[in-house]
Amino acid sequence: MKIVTVGDNCMDVYQPHGKAYPGGNPVNVAVYLRGLGADAAYIGWVGSDQYGEALKDKIQEKGVDVTHLSKKEGKTAVTQVELIGNDRCFGDYDEGVMAEFSLTKEEIGFIGTHRLVHAGIWGHAEDKFPVFKEMGMLTSFDFSDKLSHSLVETLAPFIDYAFFSYIKDDEYIRQFLKDVQKQGVKIAVATLGENGSLAYDGRQFHHQGIVETEIVDTMGAGDSFISGFLYGMVKGLPVNQCMESGAKTAAKTIRFFGAW
Repeated sequence: MKIVTVGDNCMDVYQPHGKAYPGGNPVNVAVYLRGLGADAAYIGWVGSDQYGEALKDKIQEKGVDVTHLSKKEGKTAVTQVELIGNDRCFGDYDEGVMAEFSLTKEEIGFIGTHRLVHAGIWGHAEDKFPVFKEMGMLTSFDFSDKLSHSLVETLAPFIDYAFFSYIKDDEYIRQFLKDVQKQGVKIAVATLGENGSLAYDGRQFHHQGIVETEIVDTMGAGDSFISGFLYGMVKGLPVNQCMESGAKTAAKTIRFFGAW
């Protein structure tokens, strides 16, 4: 099972103690997928600073293929994070060298050797999704909480699994997922924090509750849900089992500081 993730990475710097942990949606998804047993690769850019070296080393230590993780002159992306209780709150974000990220023809060819490609809304890879679909790949995209972003409409025809962040199961999110699915997405999914998750596959809604566990830090919970869901999908499991897989993976993530 070969899955590749593309785009943004960062070092999450926790205030006030200044400790830094590697992260970014595609990075997290790749690491979690590898932990589940998938053959995972990550493509992105890091800077020529200490954070860049640390990020690459940490990803590689987790068994993710980083042969297409490139170092560019400049700064690695940094996100300032503050914990309010056990919940992480994002502050300033410096995109660093990832602001200029783009994929080469060789990298696109490498992506094509995988079964599924995943990226997110800050990853600068959205323009290549029509190409990925032409290549016959399964495609996944995380829109985070940007439900009204113009990319939702323009990318929908080229995405199999679309992920969104919301707060609860209500009429608004149900209609939203229906609308997105009608635009071409195979399955539209919303993670709902403590209220679990909701998915629409064009025929019916599927709801999954959270797996109760001790909460240390919620960083990466949504990304780990995505990895569990995608792992199940590539294995050919039904939607409800994929959502259960996502919930179980997320429960593991929130037991420790940082995304992983």
